[in-house]
Amino acid sequence: QVQLVESGGGLAQPGGSLRLSCAASGSISSINAMGWYRQAPGKQRELVAAITSGGSTNYADSVKGRFTISRDNAKNTVYLQMNSLKPEDTAAYYCNGKSLRYAYWGQGTQVTVSS
Repeated sequence: QVQLVESGGGLAQPGGSLRLSCAASGSISSINAMGWYRQAPGKQRELVAAITSGGSTNYADSVKGRFTISRDNAKNTVYLQMNSLKPEDTAAYYCNGKSLRYAYWGQGTQVTVSS
């Protein structure tokens, strides 16, 4: 079993920055990829960014050049640095961890971009 706890959401102005953190605990050796998803009201949950255990990353086209995913293996934590935020980035952001057999989710953290 893996537990994921997100933090770092909140209110930001357009053009501002936020950093999300996802702390993992439990059977983390089984996890081979971590990612961030988001879900805005009335929309489907979508992948924002992902990073493999080898450090390979991929991003949604809408966030390329603005968001950066990284991981600190010593702290079992994955980060999402979000710069140049736009109102359309407003959503609940969820941390995700994938093993060969399971997908694990955090409880989510709200990001609101508004002036």
